[in-house]
Amino acid sequence: MKHLILGNGPAGVVAAETLRRAAPQDEIVMVGSEDAPPYSRMAIPYLLEENIDERGTWLRKDPGHFDRLRIRELRGRAVSLDTDQRRVLFADGHFEDYDRLLIATGSHPVRPPIPGVDLPEVQTCWTLADARAIAAHARPGARVLQLGAGFIGCIIMEALAKRGVELTVVEMGDRMVPRMMTPQAGGMIKRWVENKGIRVVTNAGVSRIDRGTDGAPLQVTLTTGATLACDLVIVAAGVAPNVAFLEGTGVHVAKGVLVDARLETSVPGIFSAGDVAEAPDLFTGAHLVAAIQPNAADQARVAALNMAGRETTLNGVLAINVLDTLGLISTSFGQWWGEAADKGGSGVEHVDEARSRYLSLQFKDDVMIGATSIGLTEHVGALRGLIHGRVQLGEWKARLLQNPLAFVDAYIARSQPVALTH
Repeated sequence: MKHLILGNGPAGVVAAETLRRAAPQDEIVMVGSEDAPPYSRMAIPYLLEENIDERGTWLRKDPGHFDRLRIRELRGRAVSLDTDQRRVLFADGHFEDYDRLLIATGSHPVRPPIPGVDLPEVQTCWTLADARAIAAHARPGARVLQLGAGFIGCIIMEALAKRGVELTVVEMGDRMVPRMMTPQAGGMIKRWVENKGIRVVTNAGVSRIDRGTDGAPLQVTLTTGATLACDLVIVAAGVAPNVAFLEGTGVHVAKGVLVDARLETSVPGIFSAGDVAEAPDLFTGAHLVAAIQPNAADQARVAALNMAGRETTLNGVLAINVLDTLGLISTSFGQWWGEAADKGGSGVEHVDEARSRYLSLQFKDDVMIGATSIGLTEHVGALRGLIHGRVQLGEWKARLLQNPLAFVDAYIARSQPVALTH
């Protein structure tokens, strides 16, 4: 049996290692599209902060790791897939056949259609090559504009701040991190960031980027009409799954590659995991792209076991985000935006602006389905436990509506009732 894995990020690596344990005699080929060992994109900010070197981004530090596991590594970019012949064509013209295929091709940064977005001083922050280019321009005192204040944008922002640049962040949404934070929480993060000396402009975008004057390489015009002189522009406006090579195949794609609870696609023998996969949500069953490393690893393990013939299912994807924004820790779990009242939804907020603390709990009937927190670093795992376990709260729901900070007590009482009897 030959297993072909497209992608050598966290999902690809975990899948390859799981397959080797589950299928000791099978052939495993793992393909990466970059000229670099398998590495973690989430480590790139630490590289920009100069806390680590490029080797520190590697997912496996031992250069001989994959050779010892008899996992063959290739470099290449898939350009088409023939599901009938069970083979993949790569950009260099060579084919690779397979018995089982894992699509773990991840995603790529989106470059909005802005005039001037292709100038050399306009960078994304997604690859090691991007990091090298940013490091060359983002020297202390450099004027940097970052487009996007989502999850990835906030991580990049922290690294830029530590490099001592003069930073302006522009976000189309009405708040920072709009896809993981409630309006109140996103506003608190914005005020925190501004108090750290970073300019944040919300409800705005970039309309064009021109060659600058007066010594500035770039002049950026915002949708508000304002102009800024910049040495560097970083585009952090979101990502899109790498699925172009699937065009014309029977592999169904929506926002990502649609998979079932076994992580199998619409074509038998083809699986998908990680940022490229769209898997069933834990609560609703609707398909969801949950582009975080823990989900990628969980999906990869389930996919690999099924590729090896061991029937395994994923309980469902739970959206989890943990973010450190210049020292302010924020988290969101599950359906943090809540549920409509006519569908059994209700919620409660606790706001402590002076201490930069915030908590939002969202319920459907007597089950907690989502939560958002800021500045609460202890015991937030209890929130995940209540949500992931779909714990029926009973009388504790009313207590939490009165005092949301009692979530730890609720977790102990409802998920570990035996412990309270001793």
